[in-house]
Amino acid sequence: MSGVLAGPDHLPMGEQPVMVGKANADDGGKESGKAAHAPSMPMARDPSAAVAEEYEAARRKGTLEAFELFIARHGDDALAEQARAELKRLSR
Repeated sequence: MSGVLAGPDHLPMGEQPVMVGKANADDGGKESGKAAHAPSMPMARDPSAAVAEEYEAARRKGTLEAFELFIARHGDDALAEQARAELKRLSR
């Protein structure tokens, strides 16, 4: 491909050069030499805690729809039995 120029002096109009390393250069006010290292992925959340929170949210809402949605999402979970009991209670 002839005529193609590369480098910061030959960027298409309006584009800025990428400042590689710029984000790493700022230590956020910490002592130099102690680079902060952020994890590349957040820690995995405990699935049972997330299910319990969803159940509590359905219980607080207290509607047939909320419990039906919980059961649809987590029908095999032990809390689904409690949600089914709540559905029966609400259906009366």
